[in-house]
Amino acid sequence: MSATEQALIDKISQLPPQRLAEVADFVDFLRSREDEQGLTQAAAKMAEASFAAVWNNDGDAAYDKM
Repeated sequence: MSATEQALIDKISQLPPQRLAEVADFVDFLRSREDEQGLTQAAAKMAEASFAAVWNNDGDAAYDKM
């Protein structure tokens, strides 16, 4: 366990019980944002092949140089 992780555990253990639910909700929120970001990146990666013909053409070559 890293020093940062231990410091967080120490801080959480000092909170009153009614605040623990808030911490848990916030951690769940952060995890869901990470999951969403991963899904967005995966979808973008999958779409690259579909858009390659549109993006890679001589008509748009001038924009590629910008």
